[in-house]
Amino acid sequence: MISFVIRLKSRAHFVVKQGRNAEREAFIGTNVRRRKQARQRVAIVIAIFCAIYLAVGARLFQYGLSESVVAASVGGNVHAVASRPNIVDRNGELLATDLNMVSLYADPRRIVDADEAVEKLALVVPNIDWSDTHRKLRSATAFQWLRRQLTPKQQADILALGLPGIGFRPEKRRFYPGGATASHIVGHVNVDNQGLAGMERYLDQQGLADLRASGLTDDTRLAPVTLSIDLRVQNIVRDVVARAMTDYEAEAAGAVILDVETGEVLAMTSVPDYDPNEPSRVLPDGSIDKAYEKGWFNRISNATFEMGSTFKSFTLAMGLDEGKISLNSVVDASRPIRMGGFTIRDFKGKNRPLSIPEVFQYSSNIGTAAVADMVGIDGHRDFLTRLGLLSRLETEMPGVATPTQPQTWKKINSVTISFGHGVATTPLQTAVAAAALMNGGYLLQPTFLPRSKEEARSLARRVIKEKTSADMRFLYDWNGQKGSGRGAQVEGFHVGGKTGTADKVINGRYAKNINFNAFVAAFPMDKPRYIVLSIIDAPRTGERGGRTAASTAAPMIQAIIRRVAPLLGVKPHFGEPEAEMLLVDY
Repeated sequence: MISFVIRLKSRAHFVVKQGRNAEREAFIGTNVRRRKQARQRVAIVIAIFCAIYLAVGARLFQYGLSESVVAASVGGNVHAVASRPNIVDRNGELLATDLNMVSLYADPRRIVDADEAVEKLALVVPNIDWSDTHRKLRSATAFQWLRRQLTPKQQADILALGLPGIGFRPEKRRFYPGGATASHIVGHVNVDNQGLAGMERYLDQQGLADLRASGLTDDTRLAPVTLSIDLRVQNIVRDVVARAMTDYEAEAAGAVILDVETGEVLAMTSVPDYDPNEPSRVLPDGSIDKAYEKGWFNRISNATFEMGSTFKSFTLAMGLDEGKISLNSVVDASRPIRMGGFTIRDFKGKNRPLSIPEVFQYSSNIGTAAVADMVGIDGHRDFLTRLGLLSRLETEMPGVATPTQPQTWKKINSVTISFGHGVATTPLQTAVAAAALMNGGYLLQPTFLPRSKEEARSLARRVIKEKTSADMRFLYDWNGQKGSGRGAQVEGFHVGGKTGTADKVINGRYAKNINFNAFVAAFPMDKPRYIVLSIIDAPRTGERGGRTAASTAAPMIQAIIRRVAPLLGVKPHFGEPEAEMLLVDY
């Protein structure tokens, strides 16, 4: 019995011990599972964070690779950073060049806070348009220009702002060291470095635009383009013309110098002009200064005018060339001509018969009309056509104006055209035609690029006889010494020429008290090498109070030749000329 009880207690103790062991094992197992689950959760969290970081890193890498592609896709203009060649004058002086710049853009998809971005950019970028910039930053596009052509300091200041989604793109900016000096010749470009006017536009028309489109000019060093102009001479001409416009209280003025042997344009200016570095001026209210943009208008080649009595040069040359008159001829200028309800008078008539030199010296409308009547309507029109005065000028300069003439020439048209009313031509082509009268009778289309004498000979076209050219040199010299050309005379440089005072056409009518004045000159008259033509539009005053060409346009010629002749290599000669007036050998 006692032994049974002992065994029973021993069994109960064993069972209790087994239960305790089971509980202990269960507790240990639970802890193991919990630790395992915790490790799994940590691993999952780590994996999630790694995935997030990998995704962010991959996106940043993608942005890094695609940045240049996005930046190059603005407006479909992939090659906006294309280079342009330098432009230099005939002596290698710089007229236009490219500067490396940067422009500011944004990827709106990466902008975190558009309001904050605009506020910070306004601290650096002057005159920023808040509403427009905010609209761009909130757009759904991948690229928006914010500001073109920033300075390096502005770029550094914007970088310091640390704005996401903001970047810079390298670009070119055209720079014109001379400012307005040769603006109407050189022209200007737009913000994408594409030529808009002058020789800049000409370069694009000659294939530069195609090279840009094909990407062959990106950051490529192109050979400089040399022009025919002399920057020293150009600067003097502009200075004289600008002073004349101010001193004579005129609306506008201009001048051009041609080499009669090659047709090269050595200088050409028209004022008002503009600074090609700033072709459009923005007013404080953000609008464009329209008055400033009027300076784009080039009155020498892009406008036509009735050139007044300068046309008498061509009328007398026509009569001489056709054999209708000689220098010894006399025409009756004793009374006005009445024709078709019009009366043609001389400004300061002598009321007597005049020799041909006197017709030129006294600028007789009556005498010139008589010469035109001798030749006839058809012959008159054909002669002016031969001199290139009735057709559009052929030259590199874009935008050259087309002359105007009557649809049907009648006798009254021929008479008035003989003294410069009824036909409107550009001042440039008037100078070109005058060069043909001086150089032995050869018409040369003008050029703004260098041209040798040999090249000129191959392009020259005879339009008048050698004898006619010699006679016209005599008339120019005669008028320079005895007539209205005396105001253009420069001692030692033997200047000849012809004035032209025309009533200005306003709204289809002639204004009696408003003139358009011109003077076409040649020098040195023993063997003319250069043509200089000046114009002045609506002067209110002039030398000694006069408003005619003799008091305004002629003094401009004098001031120009006095300063440029030494630069052009023309040596002064004092006293009587030792040599006869020579022909240019072609």
